Amino acid sequence: MRPAWIHGTGVARIMTGRARVGAWPSWRIGWAAVLLALLGLSGCAEVKYVMRLDPLPDATQPTQRWPAAPETPRYRYVGQLLGEENFVSDGTVQRNAGVKLFHWLVGLFDGSEEKLTLKRPQSGTVDAQGRILVTDISNHAVLVFDPVAGKLLVWGQAQAQTNFVTPIGIAMGAGGQVLVADAELGRVFRLDQEGKPLGSFGQGVLTRPTGLARDATLGRVYVSDTHAHDIKVFDDAGGLLEIIGQRGEGPDELNFPTHLAFSGGKLYVADSMNARVQVFDTQGGASSTIGRRGRFVGNLSRPKGVAVDGRGHVYVVESFYDNLLVFDGAGNFLMPIGGTGKEVGQFYLPAGVWSDARGRIYVADMFNGRVVIFQFLGAN
Repeated sequence: MRPAWIHGTGVARIMTGRARVGAWPSWRIGWAAVLLALLGLSGCAEVKYVMRLDPLPDATQPTQRWPAAPETPRYRYVGQLLGEENFVSDGTVQRNAGVKLFHWLVGLFDGSEEKLTLKRPQSGTVDAQGRILVTDISNHAVLVFDPVAGKLLVWGQAQAQTNFVTPIGIAMGAGGQVLVADAELGRVFRLDQEGKPLGSFGQGVLTRPTGLARDATLGRVYVSDTHAHDIKVFDDAGGLLEIIGQRGEGPDELNFPTHLAFSGGKLYVADSMNARVQVFDTQGGASSTIGRRGRFVGNLSRPKGVAVDGRGHVYVVESFYDNLLVFDGAGNFLMPIGGTGKEVGQFYLPAGVWSDARGRIYVADMFNGRVVIFQFLGAN
């Protein structure tokens, strides 16, 4: 049975976040409507849930930190986002015969549906409410982990009559809007804070948009157009302002750019097939690079996610070798976290990375179907 705290948009959903009302027999719909009214009159208690960052705790293992002793630890493991497993009852679960009958009527009491989980997470962000928003190309949706409300939200609708197909980049837009780049649909979509579609931009201009970043000061939205090998810059209204880069291997040139980050007046671009991160000074200064091609730890082969924390540390996902690499603001390599696997601190084809104001670093561990969370120990 799917808990009542999963909500969705884009497909008609009752309780499960997936069930299509139109697929139910007419007698079941009628009886469900009647029973809903009766249950509302009876004042049934709502099941309360809380969000737990580590749904699979192992009390026998100490909290993992990096780097390992005797070095001074800089990061510790906080937990991982998996899906429904992150939400547990707060102890006030109440059921009665009416609730059980309702579940039977809508076909949800037989336990036939699988739990909602992350499948192929790509990137994410944290909004002002503390919600963690994750794009997932296999769920064709944005999954929203809400620790305050204790709910897992599913935003599947890109616009009226259109659901997301390949949502990858995500960033906070003007006025609390959420921007989502869908590579297959070739546009950037705007959603309100409840996940309702507000419109889109980039149609006919973008080829395959992937990464997203926004300069909140100037109101500029940066979109990596991977197959066009450039970065397209829009204003908050969706008007094209300029294009950064062209295909090549030289300075200011790009080769299949993917993820983006913006911090301190600088745009960080995962120049994936050039095996580097390019840093563009959006005020007109010269660009620079972080990382170089190589086979040693700290080198890059297929960089994807890129993020910058409040201390100026630059985080780069090296997807080919399953590492999260940490650099200082000058581009000096500091340390790695990772290795191939599914244990804590290991990844399998990771994709995006992002940070929040609390000094937490989130890694979309794509083929392990999870988001892994680390805490920078030098944060306030």
